[in-house]
Amino acid sequence: MPQEIALPPFNLQPHDFGKDFIWGVSAAAYQIEGAHSIDDKGASIWDRFVSKKGVILNGDHGRVACDFYHRYQEDILLMKAMNIGHFRFSIAWPRVLPDGTGQVSEAGIAFYNRVIDFCLECDITPWITLYHWDLPQALEEKGGWTNREILEWFETYAKLCAQRFGDRVKHWMVLNEPMVFTGTGYFLGVHAPGRKGLKNFLPAVHHATLCQALGGKILREIIANACIGTTFSCSEITPYSNRPKDIRASKRVDALLNRLFIEPSLGLGYPIESVPILRRIERYQKSGDLEKCVFDFDFIGVQNYTREVVKHSYFTPYIFAKIVKASHRNVTTTLMDWEVYPPSIYAMIAKFNTYSGINKIFITENGAAFEDQYQNGEIADMDRIHYLQGYLKQVYKAQQDGLKVSGYFIWTLIDNFEWAEGYRPKFGLVHVDFATQKRMLKASGKWYRDFLDSPKS
Repeated sequence: MPQEIALPPFNLQPHDFGKDFIWGVSAAAYQIEGAHSIDDKGASIWDRFVSKKGVILNGDHGRVACDFYHRYQEDILLMKAMNIGHFRFSIAWPRVLPDGTGQVSEAGIAFYNRVIDFCLECDITPWITLYHWDLPQALEEKGGWTNREILEWFETYAKLCAQRFGDRVKHWMVLNEPMVFTGTGYFLGVHAPGRKGLKNFLPAVHHATLCQALGGKILREIIANACIGTTFSCSEITPYSNRPKDIRASKRVDALLNRLFIEPSLGLGYPIESVPILRRIERYQKSGDLEKCVFDFDFIGVQNYTREVVKHSYFTPYIFAKIVKASHRNVTTTLMDWEVYPPSIYAMIAKFNTYSGINKIFITENGAAFEDQYQNGEIADMDRIHYLQGYLKQVYKAQQDGLKVSGYFIWTLIDNFEWAEGYRPKFGLVHVDFATQKRMLKASGKWYRDFLDSPKS
């Protein structure tokens, strides 16, 4: 029998965060489902993107991934055994609408109904993200997020999901990290669909902002008693030095990474005063668009992993700023070369609390990828446990300081496909042997299980 790994002490318990505090895990369709062409599913932009040479580490892809499509019961039962009461997952748009807008795939609808029903059977509350980056390829061929017609396409998709799943699912998120999928997919070209430049980025940003509000309005109209949010990737932005140029550069990056999508939804418009190049977004606006960007979300999902240190750069167009890599700063890092810096999550909770229009905040993603160490037949991922505990202490501190934060979801339950980084970074509480699909609970999974099972008071 393997020797039980001694877990580090942790003096907080779930009840310290309040009896109504939400505890869960998050996942995304393309990263776990596999079954990329089963039951009339259409291709997504990620199905196409991973086939390009050299864009994904080691040539990895998500065609099988964790095979959640066939193993969802096993994974949901794992959650139940780990005392996890809330599961955030996404709908794959091309699984339910293969060409994006036309014929509905009843097989795809049936799959998500099975997942939802089995969650409820196991007393796990489903939280659905409408869009987690897997746009139907058929729509990308019509311009994707750069085509204003995406408002009509997204309306069709959102209505379908609300009508088919809204009788049982009451917690919804419209978009996952719009700054990431527009920035990496339509400006830098390192994520699907691989487009580059302002001519792609700016229309994609504006159309995503409009869809963010549109999705919220559709969910509100169709689903009774819905709790509706949207999620933002965010990082504390720190200037590299006290030089005025570095301070100004950090403010520009903060506006781009942390303010670009939340402020229009609150009626504040785009942060053009901080990033003047954003004024060019006006060429994609129509009369009344800024009003259409506004929606009163029930909650905002804050997704924080690290902080970024920024310095002035003459050679970076538009924002004249660059991020100083964590590996160049002699700090503790994860496999993603992200600094381990727990105060960043406090800083982002505090930042979003400064907006008077935000009703509630959930941490909808937080986690880390490390090299998992095998010890006596167990996976001793102590670095991950220390990371999670450090960030949770900051969430608790935020609460004690009177800041709004009502829940915490770990990214992620099981090791999965990590976009351009392939399968190398492992974020899971559960190890997956991708050759056999065997699951193994890591020390971090055991810690989270036992933490959630702590005495209520």
